[in-house]
Amino acid sequence: MEAYTGFAALYDAFMEDTPYDEWKEFLIRKLKENGIEDGLVLDLGCGTGTLTEAMAAEGYDMIGVDMSEDMLQVALEKREASGADILYLCQDMREFELYGTVRAVVSVCDSVNYITEPEELKEVFRLVNNYLDPKGVFVFDFNTVYKYEILIGDSVIAENREDCSFIWENFYYPEEQMNEYEVTFFQKEGELYRKFTENHFQRGYTLDEIKRLLAEAGLVFHEARDGNDFGPVTPESGRIFVIAGEQGK
Repeated sequence: MEAYTGFAALYDAFMEDTPYDEWKEFLIRKLKENGIEDGLVLDLGCGTGTLTEAMAAEGYDMIGVDMSEDMLQVALEKREASGADILYLCQDMREFELYGTVRAVVSVCDSVNYITEPEELKEVFRLVNNYLDPKGVFVFDFNTVYKYEILIGDSVIAENREDCSFIWENFYYPEEQMNEYEVTFFQKEGELYRKFTENHFQRGYTLDEIKRLLAEAGLVFHEARDGNDFGPVTPESGRIFVIAGEQGK
């Protein structure tokens, strides 16, 4: 089943504790450290546009790319409410196309983990390199093998709210480094609840794998930071932010 269809309308409600403000501040700090204080920035795997809107409010000219029409519909509603000048494109990140180059590319909320084949992820990185301005910057996060295998593993999470609830069943397959989660939602409609289920697959990556794929795609690795406190990466880092750059076509 295509990911983020029925879930799209509920996504922001269930992601309300996601530290988008902290991520935004980190991204902007890294962009400014590389001399990027304005200009075109691509949000790759932008989802419902929460980060895209936040970056636009900081003065960046934003483009958002996502393959889910339902998620982008929510993003368009946010754009209409804010009046932000954001271009949204419904494209698969494995074969996205832009009209020209951008100063930076950002990608958060483990979007790259949805690319479950390393060769396909290398192609994503190659496209990023292709559409970056000379000396452009790529900042993204990813979930590690440690997170999927140790922190999440085979588990069940349930949460009940006034108008909706969900059951999250998680399964990890160590040989393939593959994580599967089946999410069942119950959304209140009048006196009844509508039930729908989605299956998602993500692949865990190690930092060494990411570094290798970046290099093979023509990007240069700059640094990596822990996704929780933005300090040094440790073996127990569940989410890692990576800063890479264009080094000449």
